[in-house]
Amino acid sequence: MLKQSPTICIFFFLHQQTIHWFTCTCNYINKQATLTNMKFLAASLLAFPLVFTVWFIFRHPITTDRAEFAQARVFPSANIQSVSGDISSQEIGMTQHKLLGGLLAPGFDEKSCLSRYHSVSYRKMSRYMPSSHLLSKLRSYEDLHRQCGPHTKSYNETLKQIKAGNTVASSTECNYIVWISFSGLGNRMLTLASAFLYALLTNRVLLVDRGKDMADLFCEPFPDMSWLLPLDFPITNQFESFNQNSPSCYGKMLKNNIITKESKPSFLYLHLVHDYQDHDKMFFCDQDQTFLKRVPWLIMKTNNYFVPSLFLILSFEKELSKLFPEKETVFHHLGRYLFHPTNQVWGLIIRYYQAYLAKADERIGIQVRVFDTGKGPFPYVMDQIVACALNSKLLPKLSMKESGITPLRNQRSKAILVTSLDSGYYENLSNMYWEHPTVTGEVISFFQPSHEEYQQTEKKNHNRKAWAEMFLLSLTDVLVTSSWSTFGYVAQGLAGSKAWILYKPENRSAPNPPCRIAMSMEPCFHAPPFYDCKAKKGIDTGLVVPHVRHCEDMSWGLKLVGADNHLQQ
Repeated sequence: MLKQSPTICIFFFLHQQTIHWFTCTCNYINKQATLTNMKFLAASLLAFPLVFTVWFIFRHPITTDRAEFAQARVFPSANIQSVSGDISSQEIGMTQHKLLGGLLAPGFDEKSCLSRYHSVSYRKMSRYMPSSHLLSKLRSYEDLHRQCGPHTKSYNETLKQIKAGNTVASSTECNYIVWISFSGLGNRMLTLASAFLYALLTNRVLLVDRGKDMADLFCEPFPDMSWLLPLDFPITNQFESFNQNSPSCYGKMLKNNIITKESKPSFLYLHLVHDYQDHDKMFFCDQDQTFLKRVPWLIMKTNNYFVPSLFLILSFEKELSKLFPEKETVFHHLGRYLFHPTNQVWGLIIRYYQAYLAKADERIGIQVRVFDTGKGPFPYVMDQIVACALNSKLLPKLSMKESGITPLRNQRSKAILVTSLDSGYYENLSNMYWEHPTVTGEVISFFQPSHEEYQQTEKKNHNRKAWAEMFLLSLTDVLVTSSWSTFGYVAQGLAGSKAWILYKPENRSAPNPPCRIAMSMEPCFHAPPFYDCKAKKGIDTGLVVPHVRHCEDMSWGLKLVGADNHLQQ
């Protein structure tokens, strides 16, 4: 005889009991056929199976070893096991999704940084999975960071090298790259991702200058050990004054022939800001990387996403190919690994999303950054935005006839998130779609979280809003971004999508065509070197390898592209 499920037995028993109850009830109704009794008995008839089920379950708990039952359950944590004692396949899938395919390490206190594990609930699953080699490298780096992080024995020993003077007496167990907080928030995020990739490639520990607000904006990304540079670091007070003429600047030391093969400086300053000179750019040469390996402390200041030029360094080529088989996913993966909004910023994000964006059928982000001087909004920029949105069918055309309005039933809705320092573009777009119906009958709503009028890099609350808006843009289904804007690059990379890029207007007129789809979701390196380290002559570094190309929005810039875009110029 087949083994019967306890659940089947319950329903069979309930069926019998219900029939018996119904028979008795009918007899009673025949005798007491009043309206009041009929209502009472009908309610009793409906309530009995539920009451009896609750009573029966408490008296006879159900147990089962069926795999289907275990897999149907939803578990909040990977540490909770299924009824049979094994972790279910559904649970493993949910945990992997929560950890971004293994990109994030488990075990963090969720309450200390709600966004780390909760943000996955607000965006679509990425179509780009991190490579197994990248996951292994991240776990190895986390171990290294625990061993060498701030105030560890290894850190304290290595710190003595800086305090002792300019020369390293012996090799050190741990080497470091110190990132100086510099420039606007978008630039900082791109350069920090660049510095972290360099740390992975060179087995260095990344330490972050906290500046005025880094700890306020971002959660700690590494388990058990802070990434923030300790406040008592001996040369922190020199960071603001570091430039290409500083005595410890690597480029200047090369230029003045102070660096030799026998030199062993305790630290060097790397000036990789947009105004850097030819000797500073030698950082991107293999022979210079060989020399830099012996320096325990590298202090870096940059406002450039210099990742594309790391792909042109021959000694890094093999490792980078293993880390990122899909070349255009560097910032997508590293950005999602490193940058988690603090609880205060996360509150700004989810409150706005739930209030204005969550219920829409489709969400579109339009990021407007204008570099022209003068008071906006500029008509030619407005014309360009509208042309781009209509030509790419992101927004429906307007009807000049009120008779074109469709009934309210089953109307599709689109929420348009506009981010700009100026409120004028949002107001003009909103008025257009308020004053006229759409030809498709779609309901179009426009929202703008803030309009700060001008960039206020040093203000903490300004940067909180900027970070919240970048993240909100990354939660949209389609993006339109502005040329040259690191704000837009960050949103596109975190989203894992290719944005429509608005061409930079020339001579205060709307360009034609107004925009184009990005050939990759990678940011643009705005000030790359054009130098062949072996031949020691200038070259076009956008033509060296097929996966490093010139940017769509800046003809001299460099960006990484995927296999499908190798032939695009």
